Amino acid sequence: MGIERPIAQENKKAPSTAIEGWDPAAANIFNNSSILITGATGSFGKMFIKTLFERYQPRRVAVFSRDELKQYEMQNDAVFQREEMRFFIGDVRDERRLDLALRGVDYVIHAAALKHVTAAEYNPFECIRTNVLGAENIVHAAIQQGVKKVIALSTDKAASPINLYGASKLASDKIFVAANNLSGADGTKFAVVRYGNVVGSRGSVVPFFQKLINEGADSLPITDERMTRFWITLQQGVDFVMSSIAMMNGGEVFVPKIPSMRITDLAAALAPDMATHIVGIRPGEKLHEVMVPIDDARTTIELKDRYVIEPVFAWWNRVSYLAQGAQPVDEEFTYSSDKNDDWLDPKALRAMLGLEQ
Repeated sequence: MGIERPIAQENKKAPSTAIEGWDPAAANIFNNSSILITGATGSFGKMFIKTLFERYQPRRVAVFSRDELKQYEMQNDAVFQREEMRFFIGDVRDERRLDLALRGVDYVIHAAALKHVTAAEYNPFECIRTNVLGAENIVHAAIQQGVKKVIALSTDKAASPINLYGASKLASDKIFVAANNLSGADGTKFAVVRYGNVVGSRGSVVPFFQKLINEGADSLPITDERMTRFWITLQQGVDFVMSSIAMMNGGEVFVPKIPSMRITDLAAALAPDMATHIVGIRPGEKLHEVMVPIDDARTTIELKDRYVIEPVFAWWNRVSYLAQGAQPVDEEFTYSSDKNDDWLDPKALRAMLGLEQ
């Protein structure tokens, strides 16, 4: 990668609809292709598959997960009762099973992970086996079976991590980026997408707050009044992954431009008249999240709707991105939820959730 002089980062407001404005025709690679999604019985996997069938004509779509009950429930959902669907019981910890499942697969979306911060702290070995060793198994199997592209879902917690979950995902990200050195110029391409909290997803604060509201709670628990987070809708996340796998050259970490929100504003959006009480930050939790740390700024370029953290390998060439109008960010740049130029207010969040205005 040639050395180029960074330009000053402009203070521009990124539109919240930037990802929604992406042209789905860019991912026509999915037509007549075989796609496998690990952890596909989760909310992301289901939305990804639903979107695949709405927009494209894949030859085969495979679910790879370890929970037979969730697979059974998914198979009985009319949305997924299609002849193109395949269901594999398996664990990413099992390389031999992955090797069998990836035969004839063109594209892999790796969404399987142990994601609960507290559970990872209490069960560190299990977290490592799934998130780190599982990533290594995906790499080996994909190269062995000649998969064209693999894109792995990461998290904002992987940037400057302070908990084991974030550290394990950072290690996973590094494995997928470095895997391009193993596959060679004509082999499997690997890349990573990194984004923040998914609005309304299982385990997020939104359904937790809604549950408390429905149960008649007197007030909502706030960890810290200063706390901020990045937010993205499930459909935006799916669109971002699809667009990233279509444009990737191998080795990138893609970061979407998405809005931030204060936790106090989130509570106000869901229950304007309800009181709040402070419970304190939990172990391993940050006050603000970061998606592009300052130390990655030297290898980060900016596009209209995303940042691309480039791999630091001699073979990397940014020419295709410069042709799309990409610009290097300033060396002092950082993309964090408290220094964002795009903010959600309560009205905008309610719109994202599909609630009445």
